[in-house]
Amino acid sequence: MLLLKYLLLFSGAGLLGGALLIVIYDIYRARESWRAELGATPRLPAAVRWRGAGRLALMSLAPLLLGLSIVEIPAGGAGVLVSQISGTQPGTLYPGVHWIAPLIDSVTLYDTRERIFSTSLGDKKGETLQVQSREGLAVGMAVAVRYRLDPRRLDYIHANLPQPVEQEIVPPVVAGVFREVIPNYLVREVFAAKREEVRKLAADAIQHKLAADGIVVKEVILRDIHLPAEYARGLESLLLKEQESDRMAVEVEIKQKMVRTAELEAEAEKARRVKAAEADAQVEILNAKAQADAMQHTLPLKEKQIEQTRLESEARKEATVKNAEAMAEAKVIDSKAELEKRKLMADAEANRIRVTAAADSERLTTEAAALKQNPLLIQKIIAERLSDKVQVMMVPTDGKFFFANDVLKGVPAATQPAQEPPAPDSSDDPPATAPVATTARRAR
Repeated sequence: MLLLKYLLLFSGAGLLGGALLIVIYDIYRARESWRAELGATPRLPAAVRWRGAGRLALMSLAPLLLGLSIVEIPAGGAGVLVSQISGTQPGTLYPGVHWIAPLIDSVTLYDTRERIFSTSLGDKKGETLQVQSREGLAVGMAVAVRYRLDPRRLDYIHANLPQPVEQEIVPPVVAGVFREVIPNYLVREVFAAKREEVRKLAADAIQHKLAADGIVVKEVILRDIHLPAEYARGLESLLLKEQESDRMAVEVEIKQKMVRTAELEAEAEKARRVKAAEADAQVEILNAKAQADAMQHTLPLKEKQIEQTRLESEARKEATVKNAEAMAEAKVIDSKAELEKRKLMADAEANRIRVTAAADSERLTTEAAALKQNPLLIQKIIAERLSDKVQVMMVPTDGKFFFANDVLKGVPAATQPAQEPPAPDSSDDPPATAPVATTARRAR
């Protein structure tokens, strides 16, 4: 909107300037033509474009008036509308863009942000504030007041208060309040004892008075107080004496406390010793009573111990006799058991021998019968018992087997069983050859 305002103003000014340039240019050309015509009566020629220039001037009024009707109020401020006809208008124009009647209304801007009014001491730059105390002494005060204008009452401020407000209203009110409050107090009270009370009273009075004029006070700060030189020296010496008096009073109080502490310690030590003596006496009495009680219980205990020892010796003697008798009986029982054991073992051995003999006899009988029926079993049994790596092979004894001749050559004659000559047979069949058991060793 602000850009539009300036565009309108520049456009109107450009149109108005163009109209003026047209008129000036035409007048310049007319004067040049007059100079060229010697002896002619000077008059305005009809060539000046008054109508065109007037139209441009009228056209420039529209953007100029539109631009002047736009008012922009920046942030942190506010405005008051003032009419050329009716004066200050009620209400406040807040930050933003507003429309006004051009050439009739105008806007006065005020800064609504917080401000600080402060006074200084001595040769420092700034306004100084001197007040009188109850004693009539001049006291310099450095104060600071934070305040701002109330935006809702800007119309009243503009219409009724002198301008600028921060110079015409705030300083006199602040100085007047402090000059009313300080005379009720002594310098020492203002300087130390009731400093906060003075500040609070002055702040309340300043807020009340400035609030009636549309000024909002945020805080009143009492920064420093400047005392007269002579009074400051006297106050300093008095403070030193008071400090010395306070120091001496503290030292006396400390010494009194030390004396009281020593007395209490002595009484405590006395009470402690009395208590220790009483405790020792009671301990001695208790020890004597304990020894007497112990003696009363010790004698029966000793008698019981002696009786117990006698009973234990008799018990050990009786146990020894019992053990000896038991050992004799055990030995007799062991000898009887050993004799019975040996008898049973002898009977068992005789029975075993009989059973074994009977079994051997029966086995031999069986083997004799088997050998009688099969004489070749002897060789098989011998071959089986010679080694676990011997294999038995049955071959004919007539030597017709391709391997028999070589094998039988290595067999001793003693191992070959005697063969009976075969009985003559009248039959035409060739004699049967009985198989002969031979052994051959072959590694597995």
